Amino acid sequence: MTETLAAATIDRLLAIMRQLRDPDSGCEWDLAQSFATIAPYTIEEAYEVADAIAGGDPAAICNELGDLLLQVVFHAQIAADSGLFTFDDVADAISDKMERRHPHIFDDAPTDDATRQWEAIKAEERAADGAQGALAGVALSLPALLRAQKLQDRAARVGFDWPDIDGPREKIVEELTEVADATNAVERHEEIGDLLFAVVNYARKMGVDAESALRDANLKFARRFAAMEARAGGSLAGLSLGAQEAHWKAVKATEGR
Repeated sequence: MTETLAAATIDRLLAIMRQLRDPDSGCEWDLAQSFATIAPYTIEEAYEVADAIAGGDPAAICNELGDLLLQVVFHAQIAADSGLFTFDDVADAISDKMERRHPHIFDDAPTDDATRQWEAIKAEERAADGAQGALAGVALSLPALLRAQKLQDRAARVGFDWPDIDGPREKIVEELTEVADATNAVERHEEIGDLLFAVVNYARKMGVDAESALRDANLKFARRFAAMEARAGGSLAGLSLGAQEAHWKAVKATEGR
């Protein structure tokens, strides 16, 4: 009964999208879209899911997951309209992949070191797709901090990594010096990039996800800045730096750190 209901709800969504993309009676905007024009919305919806999760509101998470699911259905319908693939193909492909990557669950394979087994299977898949090298397949469109961490993780898997935390920490100091020594905008651009990459590596060695840590830092700064504005009567404009700093310290004190 549950499986039938789930199939019915998916079928309803697929039917809605087919109608929206119908060449004769569909929506003009939906018909005009392509993989490329929809991609930014897909990325945006994924971030809105993350925001809802951070907010801890189950209703918001449900709503945003629906928006993200719509993106999958939209892409699949665009593909189906061009005879490329269908939603069923997408679902079958990910089902096959999950079963293949969990042989200890679905094929009665030994459960020892399931993480290494997962990575080995992923490496085999990348090789089968023609990927060359340990860094192949790390998407260029990922946020820069996240991509840096994934590149470093991949390099570490083949032994290209600092043996301990001292190396990454010393690298940050080295890169700070090189930033200070930069003599023009091009050099400063490059050295700041190297510094950020080194900080990500330091975070990785400490077991910290740099992307998540920076996201939380952004949220904290925005929250504190809004509290500063509230203390100042709605705006910080016109206040001296000393007065603004006093508000900042007062806000931090209310948070206990």
